[in-house]
Amino acid sequence: METSRLTGNRIKEYLSQGKRFDERGLEEFRKIIVEKNISKKAEGSARVKIGNTEVIVGVKLDASAPYPDSPDKGNLMVTAELLPLSSERFESGPPRFPAIEIGRLIDRGIRESKFIELEKLCIKEGEKVWSIFIDIYPINDDGNLIDAAGIGAIIALKTARLPKYDEKAERVVYGEFTDKKIPLSKNIPIIITAHKIGDNLIVDPTLEEEDVSDLRITIGGSVNGTIFSLQKGNSKEISIEDMHKILDFTEKTRKKVFSEIEKYLD
Repeated sequence: METSRLTGNRIKEYLSQGKRFDERGLEEFRKIIVEKNISKKAEGSARVKIGNTEVIVGVKLDASAPYPDSPDKGNLMVTAELLPLSSERFESGPPRFPAIEIGRLIDRGIRESKFIELEKLCIKEGEKVWSIFIDIYPINDDGNLIDAAGIGAIIALKTARLPKYDEKAERVVYGEFTDKKIPLSKNIPIIITAHKIGDNLIVDPTLEEEDVSDLRITIGGSVNGTIFSLQKGNSKEISIEDMHKILDFTEKTRKKVFSEIEKYLD
C-alpha cells in the first residue's frame, strides 16, 4: 500500500528536525551487503542488499552484429524486471515505466563513464562484436532500487569472464569460460540518488520516504568528482541553489559508498 498521508506528514516532521524513522542521518546509507558470483549460468553476477532492499544483477555475453553507427565497438543493453515477488506494487507483464527507467539510468551511468571499453570488444569489425547484457532483478523493494542496481551492475561487470568463442563455428560456447575479463576502465560510475522531501535532502530513502519525495536527482559519477550522467525525477521543479546543494551532497555520499564497496571491486 502507498504510504498514508499521516505517515508522510510524520516523515516530513522528523526530517525537519534532522531525524529519520530508522535513526539514520540524512546523508547516511543503510548497511550495504554484497555477494559476488551467485549465478553459475551468468558470466558475472552479484546480489546487493541495502537495508531490506535486495537486488540481483546478472551479466551475460553473446557474439552478435554491431550497431550500425559503431561497427568496431561492442554492444551494451541494460534491462530491469520488476517482479511481483519483490513488491505488491509490481505486476506481471510487459515492462512498465519504472522498470524501463531503472534500466536507462544504469545504462547511461555506465555508458557515459566509458567504464566498459567497448572498442576492445570487437571480434570482426562490421560483423561480430561482444554484446553485454546486464539484467536487473529486484528481490525486495524497500526503497532506492536505482542505487542498489547501480552497485550490483558494476560489481557483476567486475566479476564477469568472457565465455569461449569458437572462431571456426563463429559462435559462443556457453558454459566454458576463458580467463579473460570484460575490459573495464578506472572510471567506476557510482550512482547516487538524492531526494528532496519538504526542505530537506536525503539519500538512500526507504519506500515510505520515496512515497513522499517531492524531487529526485540521480547522478552517476566518480569518487574524484567527475559527473557522467544526471537525471531528474518526480514533478517538483528544482532551483539552481538546490542543484548546487545536491551536487555537493551526492559527492560526499558517493565517496562513502565507494569506501563500502571497494573491497568487492578487486
